[in-house]
Amino acid sequence: MRRFFIEHSAGLAADKPLQSISGSDANHIKNVLRLKPSDKIMLFDGSGNEYEAEIVCMESDKVTAAILGSSSSLTESPVQITVAQGFLKDKKMDTLVRQTTELGITGWLPVITRRSVPRPDSRRLDTRAERWKKIATEALKQCRRGCIPDIQPAVSFKEAVSIGNAYNLKIIFWENETLSFFPWECRTPVRQGTKIFIMLGPEGGFTSDEVEIAAASGFVTASLGPRILRAETAAIAACTLVQYFFGDMGKKDLTTI
Repeated sequence: MRRFFIEHSAGLAADKPLQSISGSDANHIKNVLRLKPSDKIMLFDGSGNEYEAEIVCMESDKVTAAILGSSSSLTESPVQITVAQGFLKDKKMDTLVRQTTELGITGWLPVITRRSVPRPDSRRLDTRAERWKKIATEALKQCRRGCIPDIQPAVSFKEAVSIGNAYNLKIIFWENETLSFFPWECRTPVRQGTKIFIMLGPEGGFTSDEVEIAAASGFVTASLGPRILRAETAAIAACTLVQYFFGDMGKKDLTTI
């Protein structure tokens, strides 16, 4: 069943019998998918709520659907993962927003580190944040998730470390670390709802001073193996590793890790 995002502020609710879909989604329904009245679609609000609906009317500028029922998304990870990513060049950040959203992250925090080459001004950062939200929303449609990751404003490295201190488990991945990452090294019980904060560097990696600052704040320093990975590869590997050990890609009983 095709999925379409409706802003929660638009009044999407199980007790609202009719819902209007406009803009590019309406065009996609009519002219690309060529759906017809009586066809079923799925609407979601980005907050974990999904609504089965039936198309009842098509007009030039909108599609109207009748809400048939609601349910909660069953595809969210049992743990809450925020990725603090050192700024990357070109459109690599866009790609990572999409891919990490597919992997189930709940938060995205761009970080300006000492070795970050792109240092966009505040206006460009605002524009990119809006773009990242759109990219994450499109990824949700494809991967059948129900919750949009929280796209946070860009911060400095020290600010990111401070934000990470509010999490149950915080990990900084560093290519110069010699110890492999294992869940039992984290010293933190991981259960349903545990908040995990992972930091990944830009193309040049973190400096040793930055890693020392994070370690002094209680971050676990972890390796992704003996090979030097591209920054974008490292982010995907780290998210997958954390989801496997602590989320819904591997072990199911979180209380026995």
